[in-house]
Amino acid sequence: MSNPESKRRVLVIDDSESIHRDFRRVLCPEPIKGRDELDLLEEELFGEEPSRSSIPGALEFELDSAFQGEEGLAKVEQALAGGKPYAVTFLDYRMPPGWNGVQTLRHLWKVDPSMPVVFCSAYSDYSWEELRREFGELHRLVELKKPFNGKELRRLALELAGLHDGSAPH
Repeated sequence: MSNPESKRRVLVIDDSESIHRDFRRVLCPEPIKGRDELDLLEEELFGEEPSRSSIPGALEFELDSAFQGEEGLAKVEQALAGGKPYAVTFLDYRMPPGWNGVQTLRHLWKVDPSMPVVFCSAYSDYSWEELRREFGELHRLVELKKPFNGKELRRLALELAGLHDGSAPH
C-alpha cells in the first residue's frame, strides 16, 4: 500500500526543459510573501489568478523530471522499489532520439499498470482508437494539449492523484 505522500508525487517525462519549468511553476509554485506591483499588473494584463502558493493551505506536489522515456521508466522503477510510487505521470508524445510516448507507455504500464498517465503534446502520431486497440480501456489515460492551461493542468493532477485542495471543486 502506498503512503499518503505518494499521492502528491508527479513525474514529467518530456524532452523540453521549458515544459519541465512550466510544470514546476504550476504544480510547485514558489512561496510569495506578498503581492507586489508587478504581480498585480500581470494579473490585470493576463487575467491570471494569484499564485497557488499565495493561497493558504494550497496543495503542492513533489515533482520529478525525466527527459527521455528510458529515464522515466528508471524513475518509476526506483519509486516503486522505494515504496513511493508516482500518483500520475505526464508524458510527451514525441521525445527524439529515444522512445516516443507510446513506446514509453508500454514500458511504464508493464511495471506500474495502475498509474494514470496524461499524454501532453501539440500533436499526436496516434489516434485514440489506435491507443484503445493496443491498451484496451483508456480510463487511466488522458490527453492534455500543449500549450496547456495552468488551471487545467493543476485540476488534472489533483483529480488523477485523488486529491483536492481548498479551491478545487469536490
